[in-house]
Amino acid sequence: MRPTGKLHLGHLVGALENWVSLQGEYQNYHLVADYHALTTDPDTSAIYQNSLDMVIDWLAAGIDPAMSPVFRQSQVKEHAELHLLFSMLITTARLERNPSLKEQVRDLELETVAYGHLGYPVLQAADILIYKGEVVPVGEDQLPHIEITREIARRFNTQYRLVFPEPEGKVTKFARLPGLDGRKMSKSLGNAILLSDAAAAIAAKMRTAVTDPQKVRRNDPGRPDICLVFAYHNKFNQQEVAEIRQGCESGQLGCVDCKMRCAVKVDEAVAPLREKRMYYESHPDEVRQILEGGEQRARAVAHRTMQEVHQAMGIG
Repeated sequence: MRPTGKLHLGHLVGALENWVSLQGEYQNYHLVADYHALTTDPDTSAIYQNSLDMVIDWLAAGIDPAMSPVFRQSQVKEHAELHLLFSMLITTARLERNPSLKEQVRDLELETVAYGHLGYPVLQAADILIYKGEVVPVGEDQLPHIEITREIARRFNTQYRLVFPEPEGKVTKFARLPGLDGRKMSKSLGNAILLSDAAAAIAAKMRTAVTDPQKVRRNDPGRPDICLVFAYHNKFNQQEVAEIRQGCESGQLGCVDCKMRCAVKVDEAVAPLREKRMYYESHPDEVRQILEGGEQRARAVAHRTMQEVHQAMGIG
């Protein structure tokens, strides 16, 4: 993940829950993508604190650094070298067709695209393949990047010799949780519930959520399948989904009551994370030690991979 600071519900359901569930089933690597953060904003003044805040949310969600190294991309220099070598194996035309890039340009309202931004899927390929990643837990919007990674791995293996696997993307069932305004959840858009939000903040934000535009008054029948609040119920309040659906469709359940019932369930889900976050916030040295230990482990693996790359290419 790019270190943008404190994480929101979209990160939890689109990635973190998946990451946590895969611990023990796979050898996991968890990357703070601080180089990637520069592709859309070269300002580094907040990047260190944002990295710590994000790692704290990872730990609070259940990432176990003893099982799975947690580290900063910038502290493992082999990422940059492999990115450079991979950049020779893909065309600009292929990168320009990347739908995720077009979506970012639109969402961020960018007038120009930096060279590093255009090529960030190549750096992402290096991030994955330097650890010989076989399965990549992602949101569905990241699947085009995994395909680019597979293409680069095939090209390298064909051009030189077999070094890299072709990874598969693993998408969670709830890969995308919409923001409170129906757009993609994002702190910059002001439509996100943070994992660190208190109960009162969650309730206040949930009151702003858009609902079925045809359900204007309490007794109006609603269409839960097009209501984003119902999508939140599906994730955080599964036991009451049938009751919520019946109440909405019959008009017996008003939107405000529906939102507040949902807010309670969201708070119940994030309360344990919030408590763990408070512990790590008060023990920043422990977080830094976790990062330093993960970086040592990651460097060892990355160094071995680059030795194979050098041998395969006959350089170095």
